[in-house]
Amino acid sequence: MSALKLTQIGNSVGVIFPKELLTVLKLEKGDSVFWTEAANGVTLTAYSPEFETQMEAARSIMKKRRNVLRELAK
Repeated sequence: MSALKLTQIGNSVGVIFPKELLTVLKLEKGDSVFWTEAANGVTLTAYSPEFETQMEAARSIMKKRRNVLRELAK
């Protein structure tokens, strides 16, 4: 476990992620980070629950309409 220090960025406060953490989270400049409340504090992740919900819907449609998508791909 490592501590991250809050720093002043203009009129806001921000955190600077060390290179090792960016590598672990597979993040680059401009990416979004998501946080959720957990029993023991906060979870920080590059995973978007909203995007996953959308992908589940897309996978369902692609599975049901496989033949239509195949024809459109021609």
